[in-house]
Amino acid sequence: MEARRVAGTDDDPRAGELRRAVARLRRDLAAHPAELPDRAIADDELASLDAMARAGAPELHRLRRSLLLIAGALGSVSALGPALTSVRAAIDQFGNVPQAGRGRD
Repeated sequence: MEARRVAGTDDDPRAGELRRAVARLRRDLAAHPAELPDRAIADDELASLDAMARAGAPELHRLRRSLLLIAGALGSVSALGPALTSVRAAIDQFGNVPQAGRGRD
């Protein structure tokens, strides 16, 4: 399957995938009827992830920090699990890029 490129992401399909996963989780969270005490934290971090993806080349440690905050804010709400897993998978794609100039010794 060919990866789609998204405008504003410096043609990085990983950023587009992250934005789609974030949008899905945002929709699922908005539709979730339960009152979550830390919903505002999750909303803020989802906005942050989207902004990082739009800017291009986000820093992996910042992505993972946001993911931890979102997961903590959502707790164990099983209805949001699949969408959260999609966000995690999209973030993990940024960690699989070899660094330039570093070979295996």
